[in-house]
Amino acid sequence: MKSKLLSLTLPTLTTALFVVACSSGSKDKSTQLAELKAKQAELASQISSLEKEISAENPTTATRRAKEVAVVELAPKPFDHYIKTQGAVEAIDNILVSAKTMGIVTQVFVREGDVVSKGQIMAQIDNSLTMRGIEEVKSGLDLATTVYNRQKNLWDQKIGTEVQYLQAKNNKESLERRLATLNEQLDMARIKSPINGSVDAVDVKIGQNAAPGAPAFRVVSSDRLKFIANVSEAYLTKVKKGNKVQIEFSDLDRIVSGQITFVGKAINQLSRTFPVEVSLPGNSDFRPNMSGELKLIFHSEAAALVVPVNVVQDINGQKVVYTAETIDGKLVAKKKVVTVVGVYGNLAQVDTLKKGDKIITVGYQGLNDGELIKI
Repeated sequence: MKSKLLSLTLPTLTTALFVVACSSGSKDKSTQLAELKAKQAELASQISSLEKEISAENPTTATRRAKEVAVVELAPKPFDHYIKTQGAVEAIDNILVSAKTMGIVTQVFVREGDVVSKGQIMAQIDNSLTMRGIEEVKSGLDLATTVYNRQKNLWDQKIGTEVQYLQAKNNKESLERRLATLNEQLDMARIKSPINGSVDAVDVKIGQNAAPGAPAFRVVSSDRLKFIANVSEAYLTKVKKGNKVQIEFSDLDRIVSGQITFVGKAINQLSRTFPVEVSLPGNSDFRPNMSGELKLIFHSEAAALVVPVNVVQDINGQKVVYTAETIDGKLVAKKKVVTVVGVYGNLAQVDTLKKGDKIITVGYQGLNDGELIKI
């Protein structure tokens, strides 16, 4: 009789919901919804009561109806709280090189990608006027040196006047200073690399006018590199210098561990992010502008209780999981309300559970509190 009543209950539920919906045309939708939920709860309670009575009268049927599930026993484990964001490698020594004097570029000695050493000449600016000046000064200096030496010998022998000696000496030294100045100008007409590195960009051509401050070359060094990423301002108080990080370079199939070496304080007005930097070890595989994913660990738990994130269900505004418990000799599912501390990857850290709880990880969908289960 009870089995028959149970079989009639579900159609009755459908009919009741339909009748209530049809008879409530004049009511507002919120009232209709409340009445339907009340009817549903009442019928669900009746169904549960009948199921329990049937199970008590016929244990064989109850066992046959037990839902098959899989469980995992809860145990504390280390757990990191982290954020992930994209970033890129940058060279610490990344220098724009410009000319030291104005002039027309007459020669360019390097191309993009060339390896250069510190002081190596990369381009030449027209120095014809300077060269003519040097030749003239050298010619005058030769004569001035001869006159000076002659006047010095006479002066040493107490022959000749002091004025003649000093004039010869001053003329020689003046031309020497002039020659030194012209040689400096000659050197300034050469655009040189300030560091050991590689040429990343060439922005001058033969015949083009070069000027101080106008970029001519970009030279970068792979000896000192850093990884820069932007982090949401929501984590500003959590991210600190010294935080542990992992950087994944998918192109290299490599993960590098390190720590934050710099945390920016200014928030970008457009992206609402702030920069962080990580020093990279010297490695020929890394290249400026190479992209990677930064995993920044801002908190670590030594013994956290974590469950697969997919077993946490949202039921009536509450976060719940189902555990397997033995009650009165029967294995049943128990609904447990939990507080989710954080979700990272496919795991969720939860409170209100305890070590040893058997979390239902397979078959939890559609379970009811107290429903018979089997493992």
